[in-house]
Amino acid sequence: MANLDVDNEPEWIKRVKSEGAIPLLDPDNCSNGWASPPGNSFMVRGPEYFSTKVKIPGGEFLLKPLGFDWIKAPKKISDILNNPKHRIRRALQDETSTGCKPFVWAFNLQVPSKENFSAVAYFVGLEPVPEGSLMEQFLKGDDAFKTNRLKLIANIVKGPWIVRKAVGEHAICVIGRALTCKYCISDDYIEVDIDIGSSVIANAIVHLAYNYISTLTVDLAFLIESQTQSELPEQILGAVRFSELQTTSATLVEIPSDGNIEELLPSFPSRLWKSFGDSFSHLVHADTQGCSSSSSPSNVKGDVDNGLSEEGTKR
Repeated sequence: MANLDVDNEPEWIKRVKSEGAIPLLDPDNCSNGWASPPGNSFMVRGPEYFSTKVKIPGGEFLLKPLGFDWIKAPKKISDILNNPKHRIRRALQDETSTGCKPFVWAFNLQVPSKENFSAVAYFVGLEPVPEGSLMEQFLKGDDAFKTNRLKLIANIVKGPWIVRKAVGEHAICVIGRALTCKYCISDDYIEVDIDIGSSVIANAIVHLAYNYISTLTVDLAFLIESQTQSELPEQILGAVRFSELQTTSATLVEIPSDGNIEELLPSFPSRLWKSFGDSFSHLVHADTQGCSSSSSPSNVKGDVDNGLSEEGTKR
């Protein structure tokens, strides 16, 4: 189990965490920065979930936080760690040359926008992956296994009511069932490129949230879903908090010559955004007297989950 004791972290991890354009800050004060949120702020399937449906606090993460990138490019950013000039890739190679064998997990959220932003969270394991564990099964499994197992928990910590209404305070999604994912695996890393634009509803929600990004604080946890009794309780791979990001803070990345940055799919017609925005305007108008800091997931979030909520489907 990984913990967040930074005093005992290897120097190379401390260095990598400090290198990104978006600074590593305290979780309670990380404006235009990133942080490691507490694991217990996420609820995961407990040891008797299939009989009781009871969830428990997430606890310690399996992986250590390694970094966060807020980047943009002329084209959609993909297969980032295949670029030998990438800072995480260089750090991995340097550390491997000393005889150590760290393994990096990268989750690249490809934000549908004209400027092709990506929010990328990096985590690292310093010990061999336990034999027979869900982590090992995930790494060795085919794309179908990964698609049906990789789960995202998104908590809106702070943000406008309209965004909380669209997303829900605590959204849960088996990513591959709702969005197109690309899995890039090497000897020392796995990168999951998550195309948010592949879902009309997710695209619309993120487009809405993007308009408020400088006021949003979001916690994201990544885990492999437990689907049998022997796999319980669930354990979080890693989690990241990003807060009040500024679009001007995104780093422009170099496009590799091997073409690993893909063409962005044509954006949806502007009338989709207008229709989506109008529907939320009606929601705001209808509920201006009842806004509060907590909201239950809306039907829109259910669509993002592809109808696969924790309560609605036994997995």
